[in-house]
Amino acid sequence: MEKHIIGRGLLAGALAAVVAFIFARIFVEPAIEAAIAYEDGVGSAHEAIEAAAGHSHSHGEAGGGFSRAVQMNVGLGFGMLAFSVAMGALFAVVFAVAYGRVGDVSARLLTLYIAGGMLLSIYVVPTLKYPASPPALSLDETLRQRTLLYLLMVVLSAALLIGAVYLGRRLVERLGTWNAAVAAGGAYVVAVAVLMLVLPAIDETPGPLRDDAGVIVYEGFPADVLYDFRLYSLGTQVVMWTTIALVFAPLASRLLDGRREALRA
Repeated sequence: MEKHIIGRGLLAGALAAVVAFIFARIFVEPAIEAAIAYEDGVGSAHEAIEAAAGHSHSHGEAGGGFSRAVQMNVGLGFGMLAFSVAMGALFAVVFAVAYGRVGDVSARLLTLYIAGGMLLSIYVVPTLKYPASPPALSLDETLRQRTLLYLLMVVLSAALLIGAVYLGRRLVERLGTWNAAVAAGGAYVVAVAVLMLVLPAIDETPGPLRDDAGVIVYEGFPADVLYDFRLYSLGTQVVMWTTIALVFAPLASRLLDGRREALRA
């Protein structure tokens, strides 16, 4: 049975990757292009300042790597496919563990609960603390620190959500379903808030570039580009998880709910 569930999760993840890729290709990539253009502009401004100061240092041309056409099509496609399929498999594992153990909930409804919970705990909450950043917005020397902190936030957020669900289940008999859900949700919010206060903040948004005289020679990173990138990055995740839920729900329902009704009969 578990193999059938995971297989359906993999299929849902693969289909979700296609839809999310189309969304990201249309909406996210223009923001990335604008960020790269800003990065190139800052580099040219730095060279102009150095030339004016009499420095002969040259930054040179970036060598190797893939072209933007390859990155925004093949690279984005394979990256989205790998991530979405992995999330589909993880989703199916969580579903297989939860089904039949969280009360008399249908496969369709449980699918929506799990998809919403995973979107919230794996992406939305960690992004509130460490939002996604386009090129030119992050320093290379902080890459390892930012990656580790983000992964830590993801793991702790997911663990806290699982703990909140467990707490809610334990409080149902004492407080009732509604009050138990409110108490568990409040506990999760408080725990996440404390976690965000404890973990260090990272702010690397470039400000205006100034010359030695303090004159602004190049503007800071455009706020609208940053807004668009983060908004559409969130949109990509919403599209992916929504597609996983919509594809997985009927497949799981046909597999499991019919069998449950047969057992009841």
